[in-house]
Amino acid sequence: PQRSQLNLLVLSVSHSAQSPALSYITSIWHNRLYLYSAAAVFVGIWISLKMGLKKQSLSADTAPKVYKAEKKNGCSDRDAVVHVSGVKIFFGSQTGTAKGFAKQLSEEVQTLGLTCEVIDMKEYDPDDRLADECTSRSVCVFIVATYTDGQPTENAEWFCKWLEEASTDFRYGNTYLKGLRYAVFGLGNSVYVGHYNTVGKNVDKWLWMLSGVRIMTRGEGDCNVVKSRNGSVQADFEAWKVKFLNRLQNLVKGDKKSCSGNCKNGGSCKNKRKDGHGQEEEEDAEDLMESSSDEDESGLQEGKKSVVDMEDLGDIMTSVKKAKSKEEGQMVKLSKLNGVKKVEDEGERREMITPALREALTKQGYKLIGSHSGVKLCRWTKSMLRGRGGCYKHTFYGIESHRCMETTPSLACANKCVFCWRHHTNPVGTEWRWKMDPPEKILQDSLEKHENMIRQFRGVPGVKPERYEEGLAVKHCALSLVGEPIMYPEINTFLRLLHSHRISSFLVTNAQFPQEIRSLVPVTQLYVSVDASTKDSLKKIDRPLFKDFWPRFQDSLRALGEKRQRTVYRLTLVKAWNVEEMQAYSELIALGQPDFIEVKGVTYCGESSASSLTMANVPWHQEVVAFVQQLADMLPQYEIACEHEHSNCLLIAHTKFKVDGEWWTWIDYERFQELVQVHEDSGGQQSFSALDYVAKTPRWALFGAEEQGFDPNDTRFQRRNKTKDISGC
Repeated sequence: PQRSQLNLLVLSVSHSAQSPALSYITSIWHNRLYLYSAAAVFVGIWISLKMGLKKQSLSADTAPKVYKAEKKNGCSDRDAVVHVSGVKIFFGSQTGTAKGFAKQLSEEVQTLGLTCEVIDMKEYDPDDRLADECTSRSVCVFIVATYTDGQPTENAEWFCKWLEEASTDFRYGNTYLKGLRYAVFGLGNSVYVGHYNTVGKNVDKWLWMLSGVRIMTRGEGDCNVVKSRNGSVQADFEAWKVKFLNRLQNLVKGDKKSCSGNCKNGGSCKNKRKDGHGQEEEEDAEDLMESSSDEDESGLQEGKKSVVDMEDLGDIMTSVKKAKSKEEGQMVKLSKLNGVKKVEDEGERREMITPALREALTKQGYKLIGSHSGVKLCRWTKSMLRGRGGCYKHTFYGIESHRCMETTPSLACANKCVFCWRHHTNPVGTEWRWKMDPPEKILQDSLEKHENMIRQFRGVPGVKPERYEEGLAVKHCALSLVGEPIMYPEINTFLRLLHSHRISSFLVTNAQFPQEIRSLVPVTQLYVSVDASTKDSLKKIDRPLFKDFWPRFQDSLRALGEKRQRTVYRLTLVKAWNVEEMQAYSELIALGQPDFIEVKGVTYCGESSASSLTMANVPWHQEVVAFVQQLADMLPQYEIACEHEHSNCLLIAHTKFKVDGEWWTWIDYERFQELVQVHEDSGGQQSFSALDYVAKTPRWALFGAEEQGFDPNDTRFQRRNKTKDISGC
């Protein structure tokens, strides 16, 4: 028993001795997950430290080399980084305005010490080269104009076509131009409501869709001086240019685009100066630049939360609509006078003639009057002063060309005809929105300036003294210089003033203002330009601003048919454009029933980037004669009456002017003045017709005469090897 007790004691001691180790191991086993976690954390920390030490050693190895290179070049660490390597300016231009802006901007950029290249889009292959601009650290500027129907100009067609296709082509991808820094300035005319600055907007959108980086908001220049934010397209560009150059200087310094100070998250602004203002002025809604493609309809964002509750959305939209309607209400109101929209405050109206336009028209020989009128000496006036023959109006209607004043009370027009002899330097518009000069001042200044131009011919060799003296007294006024005279709201007052001075009136309109035609007082002779006989060809040739140009055109012809005084269709033949539309022309003639139809071959006025017209489009006189003969055969009540071969022009007259086999197309101007005076004295009650003031047409003016319309009292003069002066009516 004693032995067994001893064994039990040994076992008890042994068990008590092993219990701490066993319990420790058991505890570890039960908490093994914590051990695994600690080990994982330790390994992660070890790996992180290892990588950090490796990076530090690499930077330590390269730092001395970089420092030595910079020290060798004498540059600081900040100066060694080039943020902008240069600027490339791409232009798409039709008339040269965008090209001129590109050159101006290039000169300004070079003054900042940057290299700058001006690039014609036609000479640049975007497929091969545009992607390179993403890594060249250059800034690309696109100055593009919008041409007919919202299309790009001829030199920008391929560039825009490629850009449009690339923006939607999966083979390029939406990051194809990632890193390309760009800015866009578009040129357009807001009178083209549906196509205003379309090209500029599209180029901006397509570049953005390809992940280009827009460095500033798109700029837009408006040729419509009424709605231009700065008064003209040149002023719009100058305002945008200043902002672009400021932005470029910040990019050169490496600065990011500064914040306006109104951070959406309500936090502190990192770009604020100590005085609390942003580094750049905020570009708000008053800037000339409109929102870009990713910023459209973002006017609600400024000063608002980034997230809007649904119940608040209705109130926000209502306030926006009220603000917009209030702005529109302050801008215009409808006037009962000729249906013209007028600005509330007369002082807010702008002048039609901008400084740049004034300079261009003055170079062309215009004597500008006030803010929207002009007068110019016709080449036929000069010709008849020398006894070298008069214009076709002298042959057809008995005008004394040396006593005719060519003027207009409105330089603006509603069309941009391809054969415009002013090369589209005059403004365009569909309504009167400019400052208006009184008709008395326009007439007085017109007569004075015309007389001064006539006086310059005193003593000039070849000028006949008796015609010089007669020329100082204006007897006829051709309201056909340029633009649309009927747009002038006081055109009726102006016509009455002409007649009170016993000056006859020849008014030409482009058949886009039917109501104004109906409201016209009696005119010696009222013209409507019928440049095409179908809707498509009229759009192609006249390029009208009105969307409803064809209904307006047809209604204008009907309005002409309601007139009792002399009315004329003026047809301008453009070879390969409108000479095959014989049947359609006869239908238009039946619509307006004019007294006369003048058919004239188009006059080539030299090359113009605004028109594709060439000498190939000018018909020969025999081609015009053939056209007129075919047209007259289709008109039972009309015959060919007169011809003026020197002007490439023929006259078709209604047979009511053929009395006893003799034509009476000339005008008894004294009789007209008597009739119009009686009409005015009777308050418009006593009217008169075209047949009441006719005169017999001389033999030499008739079609088929040997003289071909040249007055035998004058001596025909042929210029040789000299540039022809093609100005005149």
